[in-house]
Amino acid sequence: MRKLNFLREHLTFDQAKVVVENANEGKDLYMKGICIQGGVRNANQRVYPVNEIGRAVKTLNEQISGGYSVLGEVDHPEGLNINLDRVCHMVTEMWMDGPNGYGKLKILPTPMGQLVRTMLESDCKLGVSSRGSGNVVEGSGEVSDFEIITVDVVAQPSAPGAYPTPIYEHLMNARGGYKAYELAQATKEDTKAQRYLKESLVNIINRLQ
Repeated sequence: MRKLNFLREHLTFDQAKVVVENANEGKDLYMKGICIQGGVRNANQRVYPVNEIGRAVKTLNEQISGGYSVLGEVDHPEGLNINLDRVCHMVTEMWMDGPNGYGKLKILPTPMGQLVRTMLESDCKLGVSSRGSGNVVEGSGEVSDFEIITVDVVAQPSAPGAYPTPIYEHLMNARGGYKAYELAQATKEDTKAQRYLKESLVNIINRLQ
């Protein structure tokens, strides 16, 4: 079975058309806006067909309706797992409007959530980043088998399109990249294994030159 790619797409405050809302006499704070764009080539040179986004949004909503808590983090998490110490919000709903998938994020009273709340209440413009998996056709960049895991809150870049593609994402999507990552994680406490891994990687790189 083909391994799915780790997919992360960033949208600035303006690109996502973020709206900040207060509810329950100011006790609850929400961010609402575009979470994933469909039918256009994005900054990562990927194209998400509208039907793929629609299906992924429907699946996520079904999870939410079934009582599943879709938690999101602040900044750029590595991988698809949710790190509870970084959680700042909960995705309460998603919907389609035209070609785009929209979402509503409820800011939680966690340490990271309080940080995000303070920034929003101070008029800081925060963007969003969808996190999911799928297959990407080489050349066209078209995404299939797309699944949204969550939506994260990220800092506004200095200019639209200024987000770099993470090195981690390149590693995870490269042939054998996930095995290399797992091996690196397994050798963190073993200095002999680290030396062996380093020598092996250097040899691989030298053969590529």
